[in-house]
Amino acid sequence: MKTLGHWLASPWRRSAAAAVAGALPVLAFPAPSLWWCAYVALVPWLLLLRTAPTGKRAAYDGWCGGFGFMLAMHHWLLPSLNVFTFLIAALLGALWAPWGRLVRCLLGGLPSSSRVAVALLVLPSGWLAIELVRSWQGLGGPWGMLGSSQWQAEPALRLASVGGVWLLSYLLVAVNVAVAVLVAVRRARVPAMAGLVATAAATSAAWAFSPRPAVDGHVRIAVVQPGVIAGPDGRFDREEQLTRRLAGQDVDLIVWGESSVGFDLGDRPDLARRLADLSRATGADILVNVDARRSDKPGIYKSSVLVGPDGLTGERYDKMRLVPFGEYIPARSLLGWATSVGKAAGEDRRRGSQPIVMNVGDDLRVGPLVCFETAFPDMTRHLTREGVDVLIGQSSTSSFQHSWAPEQHASLAALRAAETGRPMVHATLTGVSAVYGPDGQRAGSWLGTDASAARVYDLPLAHGTTPYVRHGDWTVHAAMLILALWAAGEGGRALRIRRSAPEPRVRPVRTAHGSPARPGR
Repeated sequence: MKTLGHWLASPWRRSAAAAVAGALPVLAFPAPSLWWCAYVALVPWLLLLRTAPTGKRAAYDGWCGGFGFMLAMHHWLLPSLNVFTFLIAALLGALWAPWGRLVRCLLGGLPSSSRVAVALLVLPSGWLAIELVRSWQGLGGPWGMLGSSQWQAEPALRLASVGGVWLLSYLLVAVNVAVAVLVAVRRARVPAMAGLVATAAATSAAWAFSPRPAVDGHVRIAVVQPGVIAGPDGRFDREEQLTRRLAGQDVDLIVWGESSVGFDLGDRPDLARRLADLSRATGADILVNVDARRSDKPGIYKSSVLVGPDGLTGERYDKMRLVPFGEYIPARSLLGWATSVGKAAGEDRRRGSQPIVMNVGDDLRVGPLVCFETAFPDMTRHLTREGVDVLIGQSSTSSFQHSWAPEQHASLAALRAAETGRPMVHATLTGVSAVYGPDGQRAGSWLGTDASAARVYDLPLAHGTTPYVRHGDWTVHAAMLILALWAAGEGGRALRIRRSAPEPRVRPVRTAHGSPARPGR
């Protein structure tokens, strides 16, 4: 330990260690998918933060750890954004600087049992405050929330139906804090064990008492994934070929991926007629995604468009939340230089104004989302409240085929399904495509990045309302209340200490003859 402490005495070595420690939780996400390591992945970082020599150093360690976490989570952006990826990671990593100082404040030195009990509530709340800030779409959205690493753990999916991915993040941080205390602070093991027992009890209660989706029907939905094909014409031809194979398979809806149609269908009636022919041949409506300049509005839109046997149905959803730098450049006048160092958007896409619930056939209602909109739990919760039967995400990860991005993206749909109690289809242009039932469990095998195929999935339909849909982000509200109460308590304690401090003694001023000076002289 002394050797390690001596090695960490160097500020540069300590910063490097913090960055590596901050990157460890990424192993819990796809593609490694070591979901179980999320329960201890924060421990090395916490131990480093609590031993920081000063509060300022703890803030630096928090920043460096946040930088490591953000860079590891978004490393697949390097081919597109190059050096700009490091700048983004550094800016977002700064959000963990106050958290680093908070860890040292609550766990530094030899914390008492009461201080550890407070830490088990406050530190997870601080982590949620960071995830709340970076969930703003202008900062990249809620990609890589700690709780989303648990997408394949059935008990975690049950918890997601109660408090969403926020509750999972909160409990994961609480478990890591408890483990760090068990490792480093012997005198406070009782509250640490109590925290672990409380987490286990919460999971058990959710498993036993939270309502389960009531399955009351089935629907057959087909996903068409053409794979990596250069040019919009060749891509459309391949999608048409794959879709024709679905004839006679009694499909209710066919879903194409993001940017599956590279032309505005208002300008290309020939393509609209070909899609209508496909709909008649298969006996199903087709949900395509158009990435093109609109003929009826200025600008480029990404739009989910429903086509039936008689042509365009009039059901259309324009993407609302755009990918920073990929589809628009924030403050383009200031950051427009990003286009010269990477594959940033040369022209900003236009935004839609509202979510849309589409009617498919006589009795199926679907809610489309485009690309990274599936990362936003509030969007799927809103669509569920509007009465959708199936959630649909149309995506394309063609720029990141050989990275962790496709699997990371596909895993998000499991959380959205579990949170809402609605099945979700994640259809991509180039993979990974995935489908999940209303409990968040896979409803069939994935279509990998090397697949060019059409596949039919039998999806159970469920109705009813999960606690998360009913009560919303109550975990976030509770966390913000905990932080406010703690801050108020600390402020009151500091004020009491200041008032109780004795008045400083002021020595009387003496004259040159040694006698006390009189007032006025």
